[in-house]
Amino acid sequence: MQSKLLTEFRGLFDGVKYLHRKSNQGDRVASFLYEDLFHLARSPKLVAAISSKSHVINSANKTVGRQARRGDGTFGERVPNVPPTNVPGISVAFGQVATLEIGTEVKVLAKAMRKQLDRVCTDLANQAAEFRKHGGRPICVAVVGVNRSDSYISYEGRRAFATDGKKYPHPKQEADQVEQDLWHRVRRNFDEFVLLRFRATNKRPYTFAWVDQTHTQTEYGASLVRISIEYESRF
Repeated sequence: MQSKLLTEFRGLFDGVKYLHRKSNQGDRVASFLYEDLFHLARSPKLVAAISSKSHVINSANKTVGRQARRGDGTFGERVPNVPPTNVPGISVAFGQVATLEIGTEVKVLAKAMRKQLDRVCTDLANQAAEFRKHGGRPICVAVVGVNRSDSYISYEGRRAFATDGKKYPHPKQEADQVEQDLWHRVRRNFDEFVLLRFRATNKRPYTFAWVDQTHTQTEYGASLVRISIEYESRF
């Protein structure tokens, strides 16, 4: 099975300039988790819920009638009087939800990763707590990309900022410690913690590579199976 989430994540960097301040990127990547779960078809309950349009990806990432911090991608039972929205090429419909059954948070660490780590860990832990805040035993999923390239350029408007390996460490210099810290500090907050190791310099021609594509596909596929089994059990 070709993973749409991994393809979409790759598309953040492959052949294009990655702009880290675009707020909707995590939403789009997260939405394809549900597409992959549907096509895996490991949970009959999930497949039936998606096929009938009774359950949808939440277009606002909030449950109707409940105050909550927005996540990147939430999935639950659709509000009955609000029709679903179908997107060409995507099997899972979008709409407003009354419940939260699966919540997904996406983070991409590409440069200055140690500097961002406290904020990222806090955001992840807070979002997992928010998913669970209103009960219902939602399945909480984190998808975190960690760059391991030899160098990197980030962009702020027309200004470019390159790593130099000294004052501004290259991603590969920070990746091991960042992964360890993520695992020890926030892994326990999620039912599934998907770590995506990649290499992208964000320089023309904007190439992208998985550190180990087979391993990435295998680990992500195993997470999909476990999420499906858990969905079948909880709901």
